[in-house]
Amino acid sequence: MSSSTEGPAVTTARRGEPLPDELRDEAERMSREDLRALQLRRLRTTLRHAYDNVELYRKKFDEAGVAPEDCRALEDLARFPFTTKADLRETYPFGMFAVPMDQVRRVHASSGTTGRPTVVGYTENDISLWADVVARSIRAAGGRPGHKVHISYGYGLFTGGLGAHYGAERAGCTVIPASGGMTARQVQIIQDFEPEIIMVTPSYMLTLLDEFERQGVDRRSTSLRVGIFGAEPWTEEMRREIEERMDIHAVDIYGLSEVIGPGVAQECVETKDGLHVWEDHFYPEVVDPLLDGVMPEGEGGELVFTSLTKEALPIIRYRTRDLTRLLPGTARPAFRRIEKITGRSDDMIILRGVNVFPSQIEEIVLRTPSVAPHFQIQLSRPGRMDHMTVRVEARQGATPEQREAAAEAIAKGVKDGVGVSVEVVIVDPETLERSLGKLRRVKDLRGV
Repeated sequence: MSSSTEGPAVTTARRGEPLPDELRDEAERMSREDLRALQLRRLRTTLRHAYDNVELYRKKFDEAGVAPEDCRALEDLARFPFTTKADLRETYPFGMFAVPMDQVRRVHASSGTTGRPTVVGYTENDISLWADVVARSIRAAGGRPGHKVHISYGYGLFTGGLGAHYGAERAGCTVIPASGGMTARQVQIIQDFEPEIIMVTPSYMLTLLDEFERQGVDRRSTSLRVGIFGAEPWTEEMRREIEERMDIHAVDIYGLSEVIGPGVAQECVETKDGLHVWEDHFYPEVVDPLLDGVMPEGEGGELVFTSLTKEALPIIRYRTRDLTRLLPGTARPAFRRIEKITGRSDDMIILRGVNVFPSQIEEIVLRTPSVAPHFQIQLSRPGRMDHMTVRVEARQGATPEQREAAAEAIAKGVKDGVGVSVEVVIVDPETLERSLGKLRRVKDLRGV
């Protein structure tokens, strides 16, 4: 990744209105120096809380030869051990909790599709904090008291739906808890209830856009003005696709259940230049994915988070596997930004010695005429070498000649831009599986 401290260019000339000063909370008006002092106080308290109340952290700190008192400056955090998803799975279900169960008011969990789910708990204060940071995120995205928010994130053990729900209420908005699925009905609800904001995964937004078109509804004439998209990586090309087709502001929200859920960082609608981390509650680092050392600001690597105010499950140097870099704040000067996350270290495909990320394929598909923004990568091993097939849906009405040209353009784009040869198959519209939640772009058939 580039070492420049400049953020990515805004992809649309139309920007949202900045948040008035009277709607910014106290932390949003802090100086950088005051914020760092607050972070250090909270960090020292969190390290002590984790050491005293979580057996795993006590063991990790002791083995690393560090104690909470050794953190005398923010930079000292680099001396403390990392937390990984494996740690949460090994302590399943409640071994990472730092408070008695009678103080836990809610439990959430990951899907557990690749092993045991990771379980997180929340005290009453944690739930209130979560609502606060999501409310701050909604305001930064352009939401205002009185707006209606259509929430299409899934409810249940997944943190997306309830996290967005409580935050929208805290922001003074009216919640429409649509959840996922029933796509045709959701399109009807958007027309009838006239929400100004939608919170949803970007891939499911594309599914909703297809449904608007299928129903013959002018998608650009709806009441929607802002889309807050998260729970999966998405590219600047997808932002352009959504903004142009829907005539809305498309902004990014970031979070993960192990840290708290959505609301860890948010893109501001007036700049659209990366996500401001709410650093009064979540301390970010970027580390070398292989060597573990902390990277200088502006250098790319793996994002790591330490919670500063959580009670039920304090998290110390959690390795997210998300790839990004830290940049100075812009719309919220006290808070540093992370670039839009478009890949994960554990999503990387090594194809015949070349590193390939699904986001690279997405960028090429989205700029290719005559195809829809729906694709799937299939990996196989017909002989001794791995083979990649990119299956892409044609747009409605695309001719055989246009399909052939699109396949050639995508194959050339991947060869020139990524450095590998792939097979491209253009399939009929609406034949690939649609996402109702997080999108899974890769289907690995090598062991089948």
